[in-house]
Amino acid sequence: MYPNAYTDFYPSRIPSQGIEREARPAYGHPIGPNWLTIAESIYQSLDSRGINWTSIDPLAYANAGEAKPFCPLILSIGVKPHSLLYDDAVAATAVVKEILAKAGFPDIEVAFVESVVTRSVAAGPKLLSFDPLLDDVPELRKPFTAALGLSIAPLKYPHFEGTGSLFFRLSKDDNRTALLTCAHVARPPPVYPNTGMTHKDKSQHREEVIALGNMGYTNAVKAMMSTISNRLCSIDAWNDALDGLKDKGESPRVVEKRQEYVDLVAKVKKEIQHVNALQDERVIGFVLHAEKVEVSADPYGFTKDWALIELYDEKIDWANFKGNKVYVGGNLSIAEYGNPMFPWPADQANYQYPEDGLLQASSIVPADETRNPQNLDGIGEQCLLVVKHGLATGTTVGRIGSLESFTRTHDDHGIKQTSLALTVLAYDDRAHGKFSDPGDSGSIVLTREGRIVGLIIGGAGPSDETDIMYVTPYWWIEKEIKAKYPGCFLYQVVQ
Repeated sequence: MYPNAYTDFYPSRIPSQGIEREARPAYGHPIGPNWLTIAESIYQSLDSRGINWTSIDPLAYANAGEAKPFCPLILSIGVKPHSLLYDDAVAATAVVKEILAKAGFPDIEVAFVESVVTRSVAAGPKLLSFDPLLDDVPELRKPFTAALGLSIAPLKYPHFEGTGSLFFRLSKDDNRTALLTCAHVARPPPVYPNTGMTHKDKSQHREEVIALGNMGYTNAVKAMMSTISNRLCSIDAWNDALDGLKDKGESPRVVEKRQEYVDLVAKVKKEIQHVNALQDERVIGFVLHAEKVEVSADPYGFTKDWALIELYDEKIDWANFKGNKVYVGGNLSIAEYGNPMFPWPADQANYQYPEDGLLQASSIVPADETRNPQNLDGIGEQCLLVVKHGLATGTTVGRIGSLESFTRTHDDHGIKQTSLALTVLAYDDRAHGKFSDPGDSGSIVLTREGRIVGLIIGGAGPSDETDIMYVTPYWWIEKEIKAKYPGCFLYQVVQ
């Protein structure tokens, strides 16, 4: 690190291309056992100085592509854009450094960055069934099915969008099925009061939910039309080749393949248009319960931000329902999924790509494993490798941070709170891009084996993007759900 970086804004040589940095999890750092106590002292000190901080993220940093971080730990403190003057930042840095020094860590550097924490919300025919092995063009069919992550939005406000994470049965004696998502997805704070709600009887007004809001539907249709356009180009190329053959004729195999493409274009287009002709026809259920978005009581301090959507029985093709299987195909090929998630020979010995690209969610990652993970990434660093499928970014892979972040929200909807969250960092910014974007809230995060890590509730970064994603651990969410619905359990495994 360069301690005087915040005062030195002048290059020492001819300008050239900058070095690309990557945020990494800070595994095994000696601050770990006392981190929560130290971080609480830090944010209380920031509060006393009137600093509008948004996040406190303990991160390691490495040069892109290099194995070892050049910085084992830096405190990245997010502040509201244009809210912190230079002199105030320098003074606050000195105070935070003093706290770290008293705790025995004088060498940890502190950086203030402009950052915003956001909660990202971007009776007709049934949703389509989904079988990637048998379906024509499964990546186009996926958004119009009940496969996880399911893109959802409130019927009355389809421009507020998110993702459904897991299916539940309400009890062993109750055939109703519910879908877990974030409360701020089910009842977006800009248009609903942050009071929470529970649907208790049939006379109560239903807040209905649709599959695919505005962005989800538009993106799905664009992808469909792009693929159709590509297939039509192939058909035109075959027709040109046929004209060139003239009297020689054409191979029967080519004729057959061209006709398959023509039929496929017509079939996919007709089937999807039938399912999604009208917004009202995409209604799949209603809000059964949504928590008031607030911080839970000690000792945890996680954000209460979950909701259950009761599904309309007639909207799901139960005969072909896949249950809690998350689609890890689509924008990642088999190799693009397997190489980062199982990078070492010992990993690959027993590795099998999930059948049909559907990863079964089962069992729960305990609290202590996030701090002591057993995976190794592609450069040999200890980490917990994870995957998710969301509305905005599809299938992505990443790494869980070992030290929790503190987040502070400041918004216009009656929510101002300080909470604790797990962090997810991109696996490799250059090769795989970011882990998540607005619209992915509500997505479930799984380990490479399918064990459940947690629920994406938001992210932090510049006001127009997210660099770090925040996750509420599932082991805690399940306790909260069972406190409201004691008989509730994850939908049984579907073979």
